[in-house]
Amino acid sequence: MTTTDAPASVSDRPGPARPLLEVSGVTMRFGGLTAVNDVSLTVGEGEIIGLIGPNGAGKTTFFNCLTGLYVPTEGRVAYRGTVLPPKPHLVTQAGIARTFQNIRLFANMTVLENVLVGRHSRTNEGIFSAILRGPRYHRAEAESRARAMELLEFTGLADKADHLARNLPYGEQRKLEIARALASDPGLLLLDEPTAGMNPQETRAAEELVFAIRDRGISILVIEHDMRFIFNLCDRTAVLVQGQKIVEGDRETVQSDERVITAYLGAPLEGTAPAATETDQ
Repeated sequence: MTTTDAPASVSDRPGPARPLLEVSGVTMRFGGLTAVNDVSLTVGEGEIIGLIGPNGAGKTTFFNCLTGLYVPTEGRVAYRGTVLPPKPHLVTQAGIARTFQNIRLFANMTVLENVLVGRHSRTNEGIFSAILRGPRYHRAEAESRARAMELLEFTGLADKADHLARNLPYGEQRKLEIARALASDPGLLLLDEPTAGMNPQETRAAEELVFAIRDRGISILVIEHDMRFIFNLCDRTAVLVQGQKIVEGDRETVQSDERVITAYLGAPLEGTAPAATETDQ
């Protein structure tokens, strides 16, 4: 990826942005266990928002509620003022894309083919067009390939287009998952621990990539355990503990909050109910 301008620091960014994602009172229960408890959050146009918390705090469950993998027990999720249907493919069509904590690439497909899969939600060719393979089909296929290659160039993977996804180094697999998510032309990108397992150099490259994505007009909501990464990156950060949002604000607000300090030291917080244990957080 090539960028000519340094990313803007958090302090240089403009004031409150128009809401893009509005989450109101989302609760997710599994039987008698409450994994997410009455969480509200907004993401504005052009914002990068962080979501942090100890393991088992409910972060990935919250992402799953936003993207239609789970139907919230209570609450409302709206994108650009419209309540989202609880179906992942419709959420993608609406303009929200995501990556996963555990990489979910098609290992035996090429890098280019993986990104082309991400273009599926933005193509209008039906089954008859695919069978007949007429001029319209070939035109759409060429446009999809051009867009996929542009995204591989953007993420620094263009020279690996014909490689099998399983043969990429770990850091490049993370980039490929982001490229595939971007292929659906989202207005909001959800990143679930994008730097997990990365070395410092790879983490820095991931940070630059996220800023470059934001500079393309895409808002970002990111789960991460690397505090330096989060606080360098985000306009605001929300903290989940035992399924509840305990604080939200800038770096200074979050770092100085005694409840956050207590949560990361492992002590229980007063007034919070136990959350369901998650295997994918």
